[in-house]
Parts: sequence; C-alpha cells; structure tokens
Amino acid sequence: MARKFLYFVAFCIILVITAGFLLALFPGPLTRLATVPSVAFAPVKPLAANAYEDPALWYSRPGIGKSDPARWQPAFAGHRGLLPTPAEPQQRFAVFFVHPTSYRSRASWNAPLENGGDPEAERIARVFLRGMASPFNAAKEIWAPRYRQATMGAFLTDKPEGAQAIDAAYADVREAFRFFIASVDPGAPIVLAGHSQGSLHLKRLIAEEVKGTPLAQRLVAAYLIGWPVSTTHDLPALGLPACSSAGQTGCVISWSSFAEPADPALVLEAYARMPALDGKAPGSDPMLCSNPLTGTTGGAAPASANLGTLVPEASMENGSLVPALVPAKCDKRGLLLIGPPPEMGSFVLPGNNYHVYDLPLFWANTKADVVRRVDAWKPAN
Repeated sequence: MARKFLYFVAFCIILVITAGFLLALFPGPLTRLATVPSVAFAPVKPLAANAYEDPALWYSRPGIGKSDPARWQPAFAGHRGLLPTPAEPQQRFAVFFVHPTSYRSRASWNAPLENGGDPEAERIARVFLRGMASPFNAAKEIWAPRYRQATMGAFLTDKPEGAQAIDAAYADVREAFRFFIASVDPGAPIVLAGHSQGSLHLKRLIAEEVKGTPLAQRLVAAYLIGWPVSTTHDLPALGLPACSSAGQTGCVISWSSFAEPADPALVLEAYARMPALDGKAPGSDPMLCSNPLTGTTGGAAPASANLGTLVPEASMENGSLVPALVPAKCDKRGLLLIGPPPEMGSFVLPGNNYHVYDLPLFWANTKADVVRRVDAWKPAN
C-alpha cells in the first residue's frame, strides 16, 4: 500500500506542478527520494543546428494532420449531450507553444529524445497539448517542440545538476524557436504560449531572443501561464508590458489559479525567494495576474462571463466545454481566485491550487482572447 501511495504522489506531482513550486509544496524526503535523480549529471550535447528540421522533433507543426494534439477540438456539454464547437477559419498567425513537465524518471536529469523518447512522458505531453495548446488552434500554424525537458526532480533539489538540466532544456527550446522563426511567414504575427516549465523557458527566451529585435514588433502576446511573472523584476527584463486591455498587443499575460478558500502560503514563499529575470528575488512584490475572462490586468468577472471551461474526463485525454462554470478575480497578491472549488478531476494541489487546470478553466475565453488580439495587431510601419 505504501508503494502505491508513493507512486500516486509522484504521478500527481508531475501532472500538476513544476519548478520551485514543487520544492515548496512537497518538501518531504520521500518525494525527493522518488523524483530526484541519483545519477551524475551527463552533459547534454547540443543538438545539431538543423535538428528541428526533423518532423519527429515536433508534437505539433504544419503537415501533421489529425494526429496533431494541438488541433484537437472539444465539444460543448449541452442538455442533450455533446454539441460540436463551430468550425472557425484559421487565421494568419503562428503559435509557438512549450509544454509543461511530463518527464518524471530518475534515470537521467533530462528527458531523452532519441528512439521516440520516454513513452510515458511522451503520452502525458500529448495530453497536456490537447488541453493547453488547443485554445490557440485558430492559428494557421501551431508549432510545439519536443525538447529534452528537465525531469521533475531537477526542480526539487539545490544541487547544481538541477540548474544544469533546466539550462539544457532551455537550449533545446531556443533552437526549436529559431527554426520556427525561420520557417513561418516573415510577415506573420506570432504568439508565444506555454505552461509551467514551458513558461519558465519562454520568459528567458523573450528576454534573450525577442527583446529589442524586430520579432518584438511581430509579437501579438506572450501567454506565460502557470509560472510567476514579477511585475517589478520580470517585465522590465522582458521588454514588454502587461496586457492591460483586451485589444492590446505586444504584451504579457499570466495567471495562477486558486479556488477559495485559497491557502497559497507555500507558493508565495517559493515565489518570494526564486530569482527573477533580473537576478533578484521578488520578495513581497505582486506577481502579474491577468484576468482571462476580461483580457485585462487585475479585476473581477462573474462566472457568466466564462465562455467555456474544459472539464476533463478521468483519463485527462478528453473533455467537454461547460459555460459559466467559474468566475475569476485577481487578488492583491497576484493570484487568480476562481470561487468555490469546481469539480475538475483528481489533480488539485493542497491549498486549492488548480495549477494543472490553469488553461482548461478558461479554454474558450483564452481562444477568444487570442483571436481578438490578433485582429487588433498591426504590422510595424
């Protein structure tokens, strides 16, 4: 029984949280024993410059067809069963999406890519993409790379190997992004989106690859969901403002969802001490809270404004849209409060933390938000 319980805990953790939050929320020695690799860190050889020309290194990209997880479309839950969502014409913009942690093995510090990778990590990554990348599928092109993601345990240790694994994962994301930029229409607007570990890498990517370049003019918005963005210590380093209005472009969107009563103490403690992009710890400075029901920074909106929450089935591989399920209110700390706990599945963290459901909770509003910002985007003169 103890072994089954330990496996369950490890499985839940990989599904619902990553990075420094894991260390704060699950600090016990059993969790570290079950997740932190005991092997030495093996330097990760940089990928060849043309590696991402290989379609096998992408979960989503043009040409994959029906098996592309980001192109999955949920149905609305109606009074008489499931009603298909109306087909929408794809618009001329391209999305680069980075998935969250799906690798939990202790066999190595970074997920393998060769020979199809780790089967369970690959399966979970595709599940994540179905629920988290699909709100962006009004785009003409969605690109979501496979990458040598840092294993879950890399975020549960102070050993230098953890930071090395995260750096190695970022290097792959950067190479995938460079290929993405070289492949899409040079005049097309772009959207960057990710969740958790994916958003962590995108923060660094924007600071190093986008800020101060012509790409910044093409950026419709950056959806850095499920990872804290400090308004004081991150936004200046990103060179982008927060999205303060629904039609704004060239800006950043981020939220972390909690039902009420929320107990975010451990999460806030982790956020306070983790270095931001400027190298400083945010302390008590608020994190960015974008309201996904209004498209603005902060504020509150009732459940009636929620166009559709993606409520998953037990397997997490399918689900349906339920309108008006949860409200959204940003509090003074920068947390997004969603009212009483909705029934979304088994992977809710202690403290009513709905981390794994950040995007599914606001699936239809996120899709509408992206389309609205793309419509408002104008090319630089």
